[in-house]
Amino acid sequence: MAGLLHQLLSVTVVLGAVQLITGYSFKNCIADPRSNGSLFNCISRKEEKMSAILHDLPTSAIHLTISKTHVKHICNYSFVHLPKLKYLRIDDNPVNTIDQSAFQNLHQLQSLNLSVNNISELNPYLFKELHNLTFLLLSDNKLKQLPEGIFSATLNLNTLNMRQNLLTNFSEIAESVSHLMNLKVLDLCYNSLTSLSHSNVSLPKSLTTLYICRNNLFTLGCKDSFLTFINILDLSYNSRLPTTAFQGVDLRRINYLRLRSTNVSVVEFLNISNVKVSQVDFSGLGLKNDSLLMELCKLLMRKVKWIKNLNLSDNGIGSLTNYTLYYCPNITGDLDLSRNKLKSTNCLSFLRRQAQIKSFNAEHNHLTSLPSCNKQTKVCLKSLEELSYRYNRILSVNSFAFFHTPNIKTLQLNINTIAFLDRKALKGLKKLVKLRLDNNLLTDLFNETFEDNNKLQVLNLRNNRISVIFNGTFLMLRNLTTLDLGGNKITHFQPSGFDGLKSLSNLYLDGNNLKHIDTSIYRVFQDTLTVLDLQSNKIRFLTENNSSPFMNLSKLSDLKLDGQRPYGMTVLPHTFFRGLYSLKSLYLTNNNIFHLPPDVFDDLTSLQFLTLDKCCVGVTQLVPGVFKNLRNLTKLTVESMGIQNFSKEVFGNLIQLSSLQLNRNVMQSIHVDALQSLPKLRYLDIRNIPLSCTCKNSLLQNWTIYNKNVQVVYLYNLQCQNDANYKFHNFKTNVCYIDLGEYLFFSTAVVIFLFTVTPLLYVKLYWKMKYSYYVFRSWFSDQWRRLREEEENCKYDAFISYNSSDDQWVMDQLLPNLEGNGSSFKLCLHHRDFELGRDIVDNIVSAVYSSRKTICVVSRNFLQSEWCSLEIQLASYRLFDEHRDVLLLVFLEPISERQLSAYHRMRKVMLKKTYLQWPDSDCTNPMQAQELFWNQLRRAMRMGSRLKMEENINNEGCVNAESEETEPFETSDEEYYLLP
Repeated sequence: MAGLLHQLLSVTVVLGAVQLITGYSFKNCIADPRSNGSLFNCISRKEEKMSAILHDLPTSAIHLTISKTHVKHICNYSFVHLPKLKYLRIDDNPVNTIDQSAFQNLHQLQSLNLSVNNISELNPYLFKELHNLTFLLLSDNKLKQLPEGIFSATLNLNTLNMRQNLLTNFSEIAESVSHLMNLKVLDLCYNSLTSLSHSNVSLPKSLTTLYICRNNLFTLGCKDSFLTFINILDLSYNSRLPTTAFQGVDLRRINYLRLRSTNVSVVEFLNISNVKVSQVDFSGLGLKNDSLLMELCKLLMRKVKWIKNLNLSDNGIGSLTNYTLYYCPNITGDLDLSRNKLKSTNCLSFLRRQAQIKSFNAEHNHLTSLPSCNKQTKVCLKSLEELSYRYNRILSVNSFAFFHTPNIKTLQLNINTIAFLDRKALKGLKKLVKLRLDNNLLTDLFNETFEDNNKLQVLNLRNNRISVIFNGTFLMLRNLTTLDLGGNKITHFQPSGFDGLKSLSNLYLDGNNLKHIDTSIYRVFQDTLTVLDLQSNKIRFLTENNSSPFMNLSKLSDLKLDGQRPYGMTVLPHTFFRGLYSLKSLYLTNNNIFHLPPDVFDDLTSLQFLTLDKCCVGVTQLVPGVFKNLRNLTKLTVESMGIQNFSKEVFGNLIQLSSLQLNRNVMQSIHVDALQSLPKLRYLDIRNIPLSCTCKNSLLQNWTIYNKNVQVVYLYNLQCQNDANYKFHNFKTNVCYIDLGEYLFFSTAVVIFLFTVTPLLYVKLYWKMKYSYYVFRSWFSDQWRRLREEEENCKYDAFISYNSSDDQWVMDQLLPNLEGNGSSFKLCLHHRDFELGRDIVDNIVSAVYSSRKTICVVSRNFLQSEWCSLEIQLASYRLFDEHRDVLLLVFLEPISERQLSAYHRMRKVMLKKTYLQWPDSDCTNPMQAQELFWNQLRRAMRMGSRLKMEENINNEGCVNAESEETEPFETSDEEYYLLP
């Protein structure tokens, strides 16, 4: 029960992981853009867990390749979410363990490749659900044995490859495959089998191909009928296998038997075996001299009159006489003498009785020249169609070298050291269709060289030392379709160098020293040429005003101009591609172009593939409209171009584009509208681009994750350039979705309001704000609390607040009448009682709260004084805060209502409190009025919080003291915070 629960949980986890990924991108795999989501390659990944590689693949996967990873263990249910898989490759990995249910749910799997791993053991139930498996590859592992019943469920298996393991028990293998009635191919090469002995089982009758090469067989040891149904049997490189091992073994159905590098005596073997002699491969059997070959031929002749193929390669044959193969049956197909030690073929005189031979192979020998074979040569192999002398040491090919083989169609002389090719070397080869002279040392070609080869269709002269193509060289090759002159040293062509090439469609001139493209050269190709390769030449332009060299090549479909040496093309002329209306593929990589003109691709209306990798210098600023006419382009590769602008104006017209490779460029952002303008886009590679993980890429992030039509290659591995802790697909974009318009509106409105109101507040409320600053500074320093605690033991009866201009009245009138004349009041005056060195504000605050009363001597100068204003505000603050009558106002002169309007708090105090007016000198009895004034002031200083003045003297309109009955003293919070 616990095991079942574990399985269900595993399946749930895998399926849950699949649902997390909604975008068309995969962390460790790439979907082939042409497969419609069915073919995936997971190659060269550093993941160690199979689940990490596969968790985001869709259920539509049919082909899957997992190679060159770090996976060592394939866990149970690894592929359970991929039920449609038919072809699975897990090769070239360090896999050493595969769990029993690793391939569960793969009911449709047809091909499984587990080669090149470290598998040493297989679970007997590993393939139990692979009922449709037809191809199984287990080669290059460390298997020592096969568990019983390992292939019991794979009844449709057609091919089983277990080469290059450590298998030793053939009986075990035979028993494991005996029930596979559809098995046709069994490959056991490169193991450690010592015999084919087996228990009472038979190989399936369907098995026709058995490879047991490179083992340690010293005998067959099988029943005589064990190999009855085998058609192809490879026992090569079993050096201890003797001839007697085949005694009585039924080989009648063998169509190909290979015994190379065994200890088998071929003549003895043919005498004791019932194999068809025409089906034996005689290569590598030590038949190195005439006597052995003649003995073999006589034996073959007794058994058959003709033989299709005779393979005598790798026998160490040094020479052949006219009689070596004289007694052999007629060869009607191929004679293979490759990999021997032949130094001469003597115009094939040893084949004088093999008139029906069609192919002769003398590759990998020691031939140094091909001599003249003139009319006196008695051999004439008119049936010979293919002749190969590749991989020899041929230095020269003399005249009429192939006069004895006039009808050959394919001649291979490549990969030699031919420095001399006689002008008449190819004389008489009027049926020659394909000629390979590549990879030699040829320096010159003449107009007579190919004069008889008018049926030649393919001529390969690649990698020689040809420097000039002379007039008339190819004049007779009117049927030539492919001419390969790549890898030579051609600097120019004479005016008629290409004359005669009426059918040429493929011309390869790459790797030469051409410095310009001569328009006259291609005038003969206007109706035929489809492929032109000019890679790695020395073509270079210095101005943009060069005419098009391709005007006549209206049918050209493939043009390669990559990597011009040593500086690249540098400049790409405006009209360079003019006339190429049929061009479908264009290669311009590695050319150091400084600028791509906006109209350079205008004529390429049929272009489907364009590669510009590393084509430009430095940072490339693509001009809008540069791709405007490429409406049929399906694949664009612009890697490592230094592109810094990806916009709709540049790429917006590529309406058929399906694959776009942008990796290794320098743009920091990609406009989503440019990607959205590519309706057919299915594959996007943006690796190694310094995309910034900022708000300008927030839309791109969203697009890459949720666009299900475009595969973004390895999206979930793309790093943030500015923060290595984040990946591009999950960097934070919350702040990017604030309504910036609304935010900016309110921000701007606030700023404008502040700029408008601040000057008004400064003019109207400057002192109120300054006062508030001082109040709060004192409040935060806990000054108020300390002063309130000291109030009961006040040092002064009154703090006198006055302006210095009223100093005389204070010293002459106020001070003597309150501190002298029998009065016992103690006054606080700033010039006398303030503490030296202390902050002025702290002194004022201390004076107000150290005195029972504050007397403000109000005059016009007082109202204009900053410090006086501060003092009265502090006193009024105390009045409203403590609900005590601590403030007395003394007006030295009449002050109108208008003048007091700016002092809102003072007016508020005057409405609630008594205030005193200093008698005017014009009064009828000023002395009496002054005496009454001082009495009222002394009485007010002695009174509590409520005061009612009983005297109110009016004398000739002169008010000595005015009073209003005070209302009960009440303040609200509104009044308390009402600043002056």
